[in-house]
Amino acid sequence: MAGQRVLLLAGFLLPGFLLSEAAKILTLSLVGGSHHLLLDRVSQILQDHGHNVTMLHQRGNSFISDFKEKEISYQVIPWLPPEDYNKGLKNNFDFFIEEALGGRYTFGKFLKFMEQVGLQCSHFLRRSDIMDSLKNENFDLVIVENFDYCPFLVAEKLGKPFVSILSSSFGAMDFGLPNPLSYVPVLHSLLTDHMDFWGRVKNFLMFFDFTMKQRQIQSAYDNTIKEHFPEGSRPVLSHLLKKAELWFVNSDFALEFPRPLLPNTVYVGGLMARPVTPVPQEFENFIAKFGDSGFVLVALGSMVSTFQSQELLREMNSAFAHLSQGVIWKYKPSHWPKDVKLAANVKIVDWLPQNDLLAHPRIRLFVTHGGMNSIMEAIQHGVPMVGIPLFGDQPENLVRVEAKKFGVSIPLKQIKEETLAVKMKQVIEDKRYKSAAVAASIIRRSHPLTPAQRLVGWTDHILQTGGAAHLKPHALQQPWHEQYLLDVFLFLLVVTLSTLWLCGKLLGMVARWLCGARKLKKA
Repeated sequence: MAGQRVLLLAGFLLPGFLLSEAAKILTLSLVGGSHHLLLDRVSQILQDHGHNVTMLHQRGNSFISDFKEKEISYQVIPWLPPEDYNKGLKNNFDFFIEEALGGRYTFGKFLKFMEQVGLQCSHFLRRSDIMDSLKNENFDLVIVENFDYCPFLVAEKLGKPFVSILSSSFGAMDFGLPNPLSYVPVLHSLLTDHMDFWGRVKNFLMFFDFTMKQRQIQSAYDNTIKEHFPEGSRPVLSHLLKKAELWFVNSDFALEFPRPLLPNTVYVGGLMARPVTPVPQEFENFIAKFGDSGFVLVALGSMVSTFQSQELLREMNSAFAHLSQGVIWKYKPSHWPKDVKLAANVKIVDWLPQNDLLAHPRIRLFVTHGGMNSIMEAIQHGVPMVGIPLFGDQPENLVRVEAKKFGVSIPLKQIKEETLAVKMKQVIEDKRYKSAAVAASIIRRSHPLTPAQRLVGWTDHILQTGGAAHLKPHALQQPWHEQYLLDVFLFLLVVTLSTLWLCGKLLGMVARWLCGARKLKKA
């Protein structure tokens, strides 16, 4: 009996080792940067747990910077977009980022960029050699990521079941989750789950705005769908999202506002966390100079070195000079402006071991752009944050950081020497921020299963059961008017109005009869 309990416990905690046979899994990495890092980690975890993983990796576009190549155990199929197109896409993306970082972001500019991404999808689907090779591999499962819709179309073209990873905040795509607007904020509303009356009004109106913008983004793929799918079997993107067997969400209860989830929605925030190793000696030597004051870690994402303005660098550098802590700043030294003198307590480096530095006992603060991977690592180690959101889902992520009280956020336009210095000192000196960060870390670490175990366990589950139909409610197949009972309300309204009309007619007839009877009686 005791031996059986041990085996059952082992099967629960180590689902990938005991419960499934090796499956052939395809992961689609069609974007660089942190999106690729996440899919690389997913691929490596599944490979390490006995599956045969192949990644389709788009290289050469780098409109989001790739990271250093490292040793991997899974197979990679590379794809290079046409050079002339690639150059145009990069120019378009560079312009979009410069506009966004300059405070000139408009939805129209983003839509233009997404049209280019839709065109890129067509270029890939035209590669019949790669598509035929992927079909011949007969994969059991495809894993996609939600930066854009192309991976969903590739999975549909292959005719294979797929699992999606939501790398950004909830709301970036509508994949069928219940969204009570009274307490679930719409994307870009910058609201929390505690809304007053006017907050609910704003959220309600922004829901319609969000819906229209989603349709415009999806329309950027219309030509791609018409070219590569025959008439009569062309997918509708809003329906295609709901075909995913599972949605793995790169977040955690420690960060997100509580909200309704479907059974096929699984939090896996923290997948990027790795065992902590000692930091390189050059960093230890720098940290030691500041003793018990500790140090501040600054990492603003993979694109900042290329796009950050000189004025912004000057303001940040001057703000760091006000701190008694040392500052380790991820920024390419070769891009540092020559007329800006680096503060005495600042060290800039091209690369740093972010996870290990966040786990260092002398860290006091993390200055971050608010990317989900970075926030998850900070929560893992209980480090308070000052956020400087740049674009995308970063403002939404940092709204949650502020609401949970383990950090503050400063809009990019408001970054001035004094403002940034005051906010950093506030978070460092007010121990309530550290306490809230530690509390979030406890929530994050105390899950019964690790993110990797959840990823492997649920993937194995749908491979064994032949899909996740038992996890998906019928609501995902219902038209919206049925789902929200509008047809029932309309029916009841017609019945009620008809009944009132008939009652009115009957009362009129009775009144006329009584009136006629009185006249006859008088006569």
